[in-house]
Amino acid sequence: MAAGSPAPHSGGGRIAGCDTPVEADHAAASGHGDASACAPKSAATKRAEYLSWDDYFMSLAFLSAQRSKDPSTQVGACIVDEDNRIVSVGYNGFPRGCSDEELPWARVADSPLDTKYMYVCHAEVNAVMNKNTASLKGARMYVALFPCNECAKIIIQSGIAEVVYLSDKYHSEDAYVASRRLFDMAGVSYRQLVPSTSRVVLDLRPDSASREDDAEGRLS
Repeated sequence: MAAGSPAPHSGGGRIAGCDTPVEADHAAASGHGDASACAPKSAATKRAEYLSWDDYFMSLAFLSAQRSKDPSTQVGACIVDEDNRIVSVGYNGFPRGCSDEELPWARVADSPLDTKYMYVCHAEVNAVMNKNTASLKGARMYVALFPCNECAKIIIQSGIAEVVYLSDKYHSEDAYVASRRLFDMAGVSYRQLVPSTSRVVLDLRPDSASREDDAEGRLS
């Protein structure tokens, strides 16, 4: 054995922090007599699986929708400013002070007054009204469904510059044809989001909060 070469690990002694003889041999061969050679290395590059801004804000719109009491349709909206700061969220529901128990949630009834459509505020309207900033000029709205004409009016009047949506399933209906006409005339841009992920799973168990992965330092 050449002078100055690290002695191979004989297996008779255990290097602290190395769980197996193979790890200990690797530590000895590298010239380290401690756990530094066996310790997990932190990732050298940033995590690749993080959400894009678009996916993040659309996910918040979907999460907000879970607050809706509507048994048949749950829609949420999220508004962000030009610096990607969240300035409002909203979901479809009855106006403040109007009972969720007394007003109807039906979609079809003998009288229009016995359906929800006479009373419900859409998510887009509630998001605009809930804003925590003086102005929405230049802001973006994220919403699952392309806005109807009534919501389009409010969006335009609020100063929102762009609408990002997932579905335009009512594209050919008059209310939505009118929306596009209004947006085009007012200079409000709109685009359909093609998300980079189809699911965002939330784990709300206490032991899942800010837990660091032993091997790579990832938050799980």
